[in-house]
Amino acid sequence: MKDTKLFAYFQLTRPANVVTAIADIWAGFAIAGGWTYMMSDWELGAATFWHKLVWLSLSTIGLYAGGVAFNDVFDAELDALERPERPIPSGRVSKTSAAWMSSILLIIGILAASQVNVVAAGLAILVAVLSVTYDYWGKHQFYFGPINMGMCRAGNLLLGISVAPELIHSPLSLIGLIPLIYVAAITMISRGEVHGENRKALFFGAGLYTFIITCILSISYLNGPDYWQTIPFLLGLAYMIFPPLVKAIRTQDPKLIGKSVKAAVISLIILNASVAAAFSGWKIGVIVLFLLPVSLWLAKKFAVT
Repeated sequence: MKDTKLFAYFQLTRPANVVTAIADIWAGFAIAGGWTYMMSDWELGAATFWHKLVWLSLSTIGLYAGGVAFNDVFDAELDALERPERPIPSGRVSKTSAAWMSSILLIIGILAASQVNVVAAGLAILVAVLSVTYDYWGKHQFYFGPINMGMCRAGNLLLGISVAPELIHSPLSLIGLIPLIYVAAITMISRGEVHGENRKALFFGAGLYTFIITCILSISYLNGPDYWQTIPFLLGLAYMIFPPLVKAIRTQDPKLIGKSVKAAVISLIILNASVAAAFSGWKIGVIVLFLLPVSLWLAKKFAVT
């Protein structure tokens, strides 16, 4: 399959990363209480919530896949020098075809969200705009770039919460700062993936990771006496992200920085599982965590960065 054109198109969408975007939706659903409601009596409307979860999951697949594919469209000339093996510079996919595919995926993402409610549709449009903005302009901005990428993830988490649209206009929407800060840290660290030598960014990223873990634990503690249920997920998150980051800090080797970025991206699923557990208990956290082996399997077949 690796020699087929279909495989090249899949490469553009970073399938392992798409699974982490689904985890955003599922965590947002947990924050909104959607999972708890779906486990209740089917006759009370639980079936409707299942349908909404499916639509929102499809929405994020389209939004994320379209957004990340557009990144390769705009980076085609640079990739020809730094990553010539990628689908567009290698000639396996034309730039025009990739642009069309990206556009169609973004439209699918918006249309799927519109099947849930107006708020979800609006958030999907916002995420699509933020994604293309990052691909074309934001990633070249030293300070705004990481924030721009983080805003995409924050919008994605809010997209999951939008199943209860009234929550989007409440203080609970500030929970979007968690993926924003986490992804901003990954984006900063990834700048050394090609040339290395970004120790300050690596240290700052480590500090942001620590801050995020502390925030989730605090939220879990404030939500009730069962906060301990979140601790195993946070320990798993720390185990995934810190060892490769420490190695990258010590060596400044671009390859090890790349491995650190890959680990942090995949660990978005554990991050989301931690958030889900903080709001809805360990069982829902485990449900979100089921996405991890899927993402890890795809990461062996498709590049993450």
